[in-house]
Amino acid sequence: MIVVLTGGIGSGKSYVCQLLKAHGIDVYDCDAHAKQLMRTSDTLQRELSMLVGEDVYRDGVLQKAVLAQYLLHSDEHMQAVNNIIHPAVAYDFEQSGFTWLESAIFFDSGFYKRTHVDKVVCVTAPIDVRVQRVMMRDHISKDKALDWISHQLPQEEVLQRSDYEIINDGLHPLEPQITHLLSQLGTSCATLKR
Repeated sequence: MIVVLTGGIGSGKSYVCQLLKAHGIDVYDCDAHAKQLMRTSDTLQRELSMLVGEDVYRDGVLQKAVLAQYLLHSDEHMQAVNNIIHPAVAYDFEQSGFTWLESAIFFDSGFYKRTHVDKVVCVTAPIDVRVQRVMMRDHISKDKALDWISHQLPQEEVLQRSDYEIINDGLHPLEPQITHLLSQLGTSCATLKR
C-alpha cells in the first residue's frame, strides 16, 4: 500500500512524519529528494540548464536565486520546471522501497498523476496557526507567509481530495490520530515499513 502525506505549508507535516518514524514508518520526503536529485543528477542538471539557462548551475552547484527567478516569472515556467523534476522524483520514489511519501504540493503540482498511490492523508491546521508556524520557521513577515500559503491549493480542496485527515492544530493530540489512522488503513506498522 502506497500512502501519501500532504497538506499546505505550515500544517506540520514534518512533525507528523517524525511521529510516524516512532512507529517504524519511514516517509520519503519529496522536497528533500528533489533537491538532492538537482544536485546529483547529470540529466536533471543538463535539462534545467537547457530550460533556464547555463547560469542556473555554476561549477555544478545549483544557483537557487536564478532558479527561483525563473520559477516566479510565470505559471508556464513553473510547470516547465515541474515537468523536468517531478518525473525524476516519481521514478526515484518508485525505486526507493518507501511506501509512504510526503508531498506538500501533491495535488497542486499534478504529482498525483506521476505515481500510483492507494491512500492520501491530509495534515490540516487553522490558517492563523499555519501563518505563525511559517513566520517562526522562516523568519518572515505575516504578509509573506500569507502570500506563500495563497500560492498553494486551499486546504479545504486538498482535504476534499484526500482519504484521511490528521488535525495538527496544537489542540487535538496527534498520537491517538496516528494510531487511529494506522488502524483505519487496515495494516500493521510492519507492513507499512520501508
